Amino acid sequence: MSNSLQQTYQIREMRLEDVRRVILIERDIFLFPWSEMNFADSIRAGYYCRVVELNDLLIGYAIMMTGPDEAHILTIGISAQWQHQGWGCKMLQYFIDLARQQQAIAVLLDVRESNIAAANLYRRLGFKQIAIRKGYYPAMCGREDALVMRLEL
Repeated sequence: MSNSLQQTYQIREMRLEDVRRVILIERDIFLFPWSEMNFADSIRAGYYCRVVELNDLLIGYAIMMTGPDEAHILTIGISAQWQHQGWGCKMLQYFIDLARQQQAIAVLLDVRESNIAAANLYRRLGFKQIAIRKGYYPAMCGREDALVMRLEL
């Protein structure tokens, strides 16, 4: 990623008017996407909903909820043409820092067993697999397991 790109991006709060652009990315990158209502409900519930913009182009998003001691990243997505360029890492680091600010002792997330690229990114950032949720995700032929990963802060 060049320095000029790094200087022109921002991570900001997701607003209800962003949901239409977010859902376009969601539908493009996931076979079983969240609905517009899932995103709107997350905003209304006060979860940490963020988007990343590059020169006013919305290229990604993520949502995290926090509890007394833990933060849980519910979803993260980067537009297909912007993947593998460090944007997912930037979003994750943003949420890890935010979880620390909220006094969380750990960050948890679930990832499809087949999503090797994402699982490897999480491992590079220090997440460790702590469990498997059998049949957690819908799949083309039934259900797919989720890897439960945790980062100690």
